Amino acid sequence: MKIVVLAGGLSPERNVSLSSGTKIAEALRGLGHQTALIDMFFGLEDYPGLTGEELYKAPAPERWRKVDRAAPDLEAVRNSRKWDGKGDFGPGVLELCQGADIVFLALHGQCGEDGRVQAAFDLMDIPYTGSGYLGSAVAMDKDMTKKLVKGLVSTPEWSYAEYTERDVDRLTSKTPVPCVVKPVDSGSSIGVAIARDKKELRAALLEGLKFGGRCVLERYVSGREIQVGVLDGKALPAIEIIPKQGFYDYENKYQAGAAEEICPAPISPEAARQVARAAEAVYAALDLGVYSRADFILDESGTAWFLEINTLPGMTPTSLMPQEAAAAGLDYPTLCQHIVDASLRQRRKP
Repeated sequence: MKIVVLAGGLSPERNVSLSSGTKIAEALRGLGHQTALIDMFFGLEDYPGLTGEELYKAPAPERWRKVDRAAPDLEAVRNSRKWDGKGDFGPGVLELCQGADIVFLALHGQCGEDGRVQAAFDLMDIPYTGSGYLGSAVAMDKDMTKKLVKGLVSTPEWSYAEYTERDVDRLTSKTPVPCVVKPVDSGSSIGVAIARDKKELRAALLEGLKFGGRCVLERYVSGREIQVGVLDGKALPAIEIIPKQGFYDYENKYQAGAAEEICPAPISPEAARQVARAAEAVYAALDLGVYSRADFILDESGTAWFLEINTLPGMTPTSLMPQEAAAAGLDYPTLCQHIVDASLRQRRKP
C-alpha cells in the first residue's frame, strides 16, 4: 500500500507527534509499504527538491526522533515556515494525501486530534486512521467528555471555566483545593498543574491563560495512575505509571527513564476488570473507532476514577499503547498494520 504518515502540525504536542510518526513510518516500511512521512504544517519544505514517488523513499529528518523536554514555541514554529500560504496544511500535503491508499494520523493534540483534519479528509474522500471527526472532537474536549460519561463511569467532580486575568481571583476564591487545573483541549499533560492550596491554584490559573484561558478544574484524587488502551472496542492489559518524581507530566511522559511503567499493571483482578469496563464504556459512548487510550486514578478504596481519553495515543519509543499491545501479543509493526486494516474497514462503513 501507499501510506502517508501525517505528523507534526501546529500543536504543543508537535514534537511528540513527529517522534510517533517517525517510528510508525519505519514500522510500515519494514512491512513492505511505500511510506511517506510528512509534517502537516511544513509539508514539502522538509524535502526540498523531492516530489511524487521520491517522497516515499525519503528518510525522516534525524531531529524528529527525539522529544525535547519542553513543548515547542508555536509562534517560532509558525514564523519559520517559508511558504506564504495560509492554514494548517503546508505546501503539497493535501495532494500527497489524496494520492495515498490511506493516511496514518500520527498527529497529537489540537492540530489533528480534535476532529478538524478528520472532517476535511471525509469531505475529500481521503481514508485515514482512527476515530471519525465527531468522536475525535468530543474526546478532545475534557468538559464535554466528562458530561457525556458521568452516568456511566466514576469521574472526579469538576467545573469548567472560561476566563481572563480579571477572573483569576474570583475563581481562586470559589474553587476548592486540592484540585487539578487542565486546559480543556490539550494533551500530553501540557499546561496541567496540581494545586494543593490557593496560592498554587492562582499561579496555575495565571499559567493557564497561556493556553487560552479555558480549563477544567477537577477535584484532585490521590492514587495510582492506570492507563488502558482500547483496540477495536476491547480493552488491552492496563499499565501502571510510577513517575520517579512529581506527577506524569510532559517531561515524565517522553524522557526515557523518567517513569516506571508496569504492564500488565499489578492490580487486583477486580480492579483490572473495572478499568477495562470503564475504558470500553467511554470508547462506546463517544462512538470512537479503531483505538484509544483512557486515563484513570485508582484510589485506596479500589475505585477507578476516569480522567480523560485520547483518540490518537502516542506511538513514540516511550509511549504506552504499544506496550499494552505487546502485552496482548501484538508487536509494534503488527499494531500499526492492525490500525491500518481496521481503519480501512471503518472508513468503508456506510
